[in-house]
Amino acid sequence: MLFTHLADDLFRPLASPSRAFNAALLLHLHARVFGDAAEPLRKSELLAAIGDFSVGWSQAEIADDEATPVDPIERRSAVFRRLIEAGWLVERRERYVPVVDFDPDARLLIEELARIERGETRSYGGAVLEVLSALESAIASPADRSEALRNAAKASRTFLGHLRGLAGAMRKLEERILREPDLSAAFRLYFEEFVERHLVSDYRTLHTRFNPFRFRSGIVREAGRALRDPLTLRALADGNLREGRAADITAAERMVRTDLVEILSIFEGLDPHLDAVADVVARLERRISAALRYRDPRDSARIERAAAALRAVGAGEDDGVVDDVAGLPLPQVSLLRPPIGPPQLTNPRMPRRIIEYEPLPEIDVDPAIEAFIAAKDEFRRRITVTPERIVAYLDARLQQVKALRGSEIQVDDVDTFVVFQRLREIDVLFDGVLRERYRVARTEGRVSNGWLDCPDFVIERVPAAPTRRGAGKAG
Repeated sequence: MLFTHLADDLFRPLASPSRAFNAALLLHLHARVFGDAAEPLRKSELLAAIGDFSVGWSQAEIADDEATPVDPIERRSAVFRRLIEAGWLVERRERYVPVVDFDPDARLLIEELARIERGETRSYGGAVLEVLSALESAIASPADRSEALRNAAKASRTFLGHLRGLAGAMRKLEERILREPDLSAAFRLYFEEFVERHLVSDYRTLHTRFNPFRFRSGIVREAGRALRDPLTLRALADGNLREGRAADITAAERMVRTDLVEILSIFEGLDPHLDAVADVVARLERRISAALRYRDPRDSARIERAAAALRAVGAGEDDGVVDDVAGLPLPQVSLLRPPIGPPQLTNPRMPRRIIEYEPLPEIDVDPAIEAFIAAKDEFRRRITVTPERIVAYLDARLQQVKALRGSEIQVDDVDTFVVFQRLREIDVLFDGVLRERYRVARTEGRVSNGWLDCPDFVIERVPAAPTRRGAGKAG
């Protein structure tokens, strides 16, 4: 069982003798048969789809063993049972009609396999721009879009994983090329796999004028600015707390700082990964160049001809043409043409320009900002009415009396008024949790205390219900 989510036998069809047919059938069912269907398919429709797909395959490709039927009708049922038993498909009944659908966990796996089968590549520019866009959105509106910061951190981890995968894939392909005994096959691997798949689709994007890493400095700048801004951190933490991603404000703020630090560490530490990729490219290019240089058989007379040509050029007239020296056939050497030099040679690969970093200034937190944040927290605490605050308020006033009229309650300050104005609603406040402790009723008269003018009311404590043991003794 993979990660305790997938069925034990899920990979059995992909490791059986008919694995090619089973894999193609699963991809076909995922893409064509089920597709975007919101409802499960009838079993008869799925069996017909399996039968139609099996037409282009031979019995040897479909059969797992000798017990696999040859008859097309029986064979499609056998293939269907194979996928049911392995856990890829789930069969149930809806209104007495048998229907079939992909297992939810198996569907996630087949989607990943389909993505690999399609050969989708990750765009560097898209990945980096996705991180920058999500980060800017979170910082611009931290109260409403704190989830965008989580998405930016997730996209950063995905991008780093793809960059590591690129270097690993290049090293793996390098080993394959070096182990290939046939030089022609090695060249084919180099140009078809290495050059077309990696240098063109991935690596070359890192060395163009529209380098996706031009957004890198913006990501580092925005993340560093958010880490240095206490108000932004608090707003993002409040958003995490309000949307239920953290248990308290301390955990929410820790989560925000963790995401920002992770984004910074990833994009500030990309150089070693890029150097690893560049080292593989340079090493493999040198090996291929050396193989091409020494691929042709050696010509023992080549050195003698070159030396004779150089001697002829040195001894010739300024405007002459040398055709033959010491009986050796030579190409015509014109003394009027300049020799081949640096302008005609291939320029070496230019080293990658080192990205210059600007040191981040050490910014001390302004005590006034800290005091402002503390004052806001204190203000929020004072105007928030909680069940505990109401219980403490009423218990302090119902110690000597059984009931208390609203017009008799003395309101001394703002904190007392904040609780007093909600007393008339305690039977419905907080989903009625105070209904078991207090009872409120309307009465004649009005409350007019300089703070509030409203109809009078009476609050009394609800008597505690006798316990079962006490009731037994009374009987």
